[in-house]
Amino acid sequence: MSKKRREIPAFGLPIIETHFHLDYLKDAPAGDILQQARDIGVERFMTIAVAPENMETVISLTKEHSDVYGTLGVHPHDAEKYEQTTGEFIRAHCGTAEDSKSSNNKIVAVGEIGLDYFYDNSDRAVQRKVFAEQLQIAVDTGLPVVIHTREADADTMDILREYAPQMKNKGVVHSFTSGMELAEVAVEIGFCLGINGIVTFNKADNVREVVAATPMSQLLLETDSPFLTPVPYRGTENAPKYLPFIAEKIAEVKGLTVEEVLRASYDNSLRTFFLATNTCS
Repeated sequence: MSKKRREIPAFGLPIIETHFHLDYLKDAPAGDILQQARDIGVERFMTIAVAPENMETVISLTKEHSDVYGTLGVHPHDAEKYEQTTGEFIRAHCGTAEDSKSSNNKIVAVGEIGLDYFYDNSDRAVQRKVFAEQLQIAVDTGLPVVIHTREADADTMDILREYAPQMKNKGVVHSFTSGMELAEVAVEIGFCLGINGIVTFNKADNVREVVAATPMSQLLLETDSPFLTPVPYRGTENAPKYLPFIAEKIAEVKGLTVEEVLRASYDNSLRTFFLATNTCS
């Protein structure tokens, strides 16, 4: 008999899911997945594009659900699929601060972009080029970015130091598992760190050390679902409804109340993605 899992707590405070993949979740229809999360306080959702072939899907999901927002970008795994037309598509569906005729007003960031030297699914030189080109889109449009980086701390720092000074809004280094130096550099130049279910894993002391050292004003909640399900629901498909477990662990690590973590992360999410004057409109 499987061990009974603790019920998902609800704290009566609004939450923003800053990173998940709604089109990847399979355990229930999208509407049910969203409603389950709304029931525990999730107010807005950001579903993330990763490749040219799912950008249209992301746009469609933002149109189907009033509280779902999206990003457009190409993940480093798929960097070799990036073409000039890909960048043109992202620009066309983001607009700029001055562009009130954008075809979609719910794309709030460029992403998921970055570098991944762990899997090396795309050539590293291509990854760097595509990362830089998409950062330039963020510079030109004024949108923040959602960054993926794995085993690529040095190159990520170099590229961010080059582009960050030109960015009106920075964004987040999501699913943060990198070293303390990258954490410190990212925070110093204005990025938030995205914290997900990894923070609850037994062997994730490195992530908890980064959380402990990072100001609460620069931490965001995310699930990256359907991946990285937090304890105590490991072994099941992840979903935004599990965000309270992540908040609880952050509170434990930082010596705060869960309510303090939820209020701060909510404000951080608004500031990072939803209050900038230059989001698509």
